[in-house]
Amino acid sequence: MEFQTRLSTQSRVIAAFLTEALAQYGSDDVAAAMRYALQGGKGLRGFLVLEASALYGIPAASALPAAGAVEAIHAYSLIHDDLPCMDDDDLRRGQPTVHKKWNEAIAVLAGDALQSFAFALLADPNLGAAEVRIKLVATLAEAAGARGMVLGQAQDIAAETAASPLTLEQITELQSNKTGALLEWPAHAAAIIAGQDPAPLRAYARAIGLAFQIADDILDVEGDSSKAGKALRKDADAGKATFVTLLGLDGAKAEAARLVAEAETALAPFGDKAQSLRDLARFIIARDR
Repeated sequence: MEFQTRLSTQSRVIAAFLTEALAQYGSDDVAAAMRYALQGGKGLRGFLVLEASALYGIPAASALPAAGAVEAIHAYSLIHDDLPCMDDDDLRRGQPTVHKKWNEAIAVLAGDALQSFAFALLADPNLGAAEVRIKLVATLAEAAGARGMVLGQAQDIAAETAASPLTLEQITELQSNKTGALLEWPAHAAAIIAGQDPAPLRAYARAIGLAFQIADDILDVEGDSSKAGKALRKDADAGKATFVTLLGLDGAKAEAARLVAEAETALAPFGDKAQSLRDLARFIIARDR
């Protein structure tokens, strides 16, 4: 429960930061949809920025713009992912998706605006010298773009009409791009802000990124849609290959546990200071939404 409390506390800090940063955008439909899309999430990516930064002695106030940026990118990706031309979902985080609450045009524009907003946040001088901010912009663009999350989305769409189901290797690559890239970036960002070697934290984040997706595939089979806040069992209904269909339910759970152990090993150089990140890795495969 201590970890859940810390996660909730840090998520509220990030949410307050984003609310203040968005105040300048007024109250038109696009701005309202931006705020709406940022509500109700777990805040794992922003939390990871703050907790990884703390390992290097970076105060939360100095890392908050990066935490807010990755949460804005994640929210934009969810808005677009829910659109009829993508996954066509009506529910997200227990609420109507943005295109259902407004319309498709507002959803597209709100997603676009959140992406621009994220990069504006990375210009904040609190993040450090200009070269630090430039590197943060470049690495987030890489993680979110056509060699990261967007590539993963495209691979996922292509898989729907592929002649044969994807192999385990192909699923792993797809999810490393679609989900893993935006979970790896927060750890990388913390090292950039601190001017430290990103390798240990990136190894940790790669492992939890894949574990996160395996846990999602397990939830799609075993989960409760009222807790998940979104439709479940869509992958099975569509006949898509997932970690569960390829490894079996028990095999997928075993692989997720192995990845958590791998993530914990990567944190060894940080000792007890990294306990919250160890707890995060365990939380990822134990969550019910």
